Parts: sequence; C-alpha cells; structure tokens
Amino acid sequence: MDVFIRAVTFVSRAAGVFGAFLIGAAVLVICDMVIERYIFNLTTIWQIDTVTYCIVGATFISSSYVLMTRGHVNVDILPLHLTPPKRYWLALFTMLLAFAFCAVLFVLCTAYWHEAYTERWLSNTVWRARLWIPLLSLPIGLGLLVLQYVAEILSLVTGRTSPFGISEKQDAEAVARAQAQQVLEGAL
Repeated sequence: MDVFIRAVTFVSRAAGVFGAFLIGAAVLVICDMVIERYIFNLTTIWQIDTVTYCIVGATFISSSYVLMTRGHVNVDILPLHLTPPKRYWLALFTMLLAFAFCAVLFVLCTAYWHEAYTERWLSNTVWRARLWIPLLSLPIGLGLLVLQYVAEILSLVTGRTSPFGISEKQDAEAVARAQAQQVLEGAL
C-alpha cells in the first residue's frame, strides 16, 4: 500500500509541475500575441485558443496535486469543533462522496473525449484545432484526481494521515492559534 501511495504522490507532483509548465506556456503565448498584434500589426489565429486550452489543461491536470497538498479552498469550522471519532467519519464520508463524484465525472469526460476523437471534432475558430487534443486533459486530470482520492482514502483509513489534517490532540483554539502564528510570521 505504501508503494501505491508513493507512486500516486509522485504522479500527482509530476502533474502539478506539468500544469505549471502549461501556465508558463500560456503566458509566453500571450506575450507572443501582444507582440504580433500590437507591434507587427499581424493577425492572431491560434494564440487565444492555445491559451484557453493551456489554462483548462493546467486546471484539470493539476487537480490531483492540489488535492494532495490541500491547496483547495476549504472551511474547517465544523471539523475543528467535532470530537476525533466524528471528525474521522465526516472526513471519510466527504472523501467518499468527492471520490464518487469525480469517478462519475471521469467516466463522462472520457466518453466525451472519445466522441471528440472518433468524430474528428474541430474547433469553430479559424485555426480549426482538433479538439481531442485539448479535451484529453479532462480524462487525464480526472483520472489522476480519482487515483489521488483513492490514496487519500487509504491514508485516512489506515491512519497514515489524520482527518482534515487535524491531529486528535488539536482543538479549534489550538488550530486558530497556530494559524495566527503562521500569518504573523509570514507578515514579518
């Protein structure tokens, strides 16, 4: 099980790095578009589509990294005020619910991508890009997210991680104090 969790962690980190490269590529393409359009007075055909596809691809492909690092927006008011057993069951329930949602979304997006691939869909722009290429980020990203959820659930069930990243000894006041300390140290 440790091998599986380490492998998923490695793949999620690699996906996060790839997503960062996609965002960097989008920035470079925007710079190219500005130079071509406003300095050389040329038309831009492919740049807007490429930037859109890079940003969407980065969002989906990096989603497993965001889950792994707990980088998503969350509100932990309820878990902080629950007893450790209730906190565990709430964490397990929410992870299973999110896993089920992402698994269904993965299946639907894979079917959508497959239809775009087999039907040879093209974008409605002048560039006429083959849509299966940017749409591939949906099943890849959601597949990685599903794998990361499996790793997170296994880590929670086996006690490798604590529910919501809150140890059994921490209460709402201790967590608030630690967060305030982090903010103060970051401000100095």
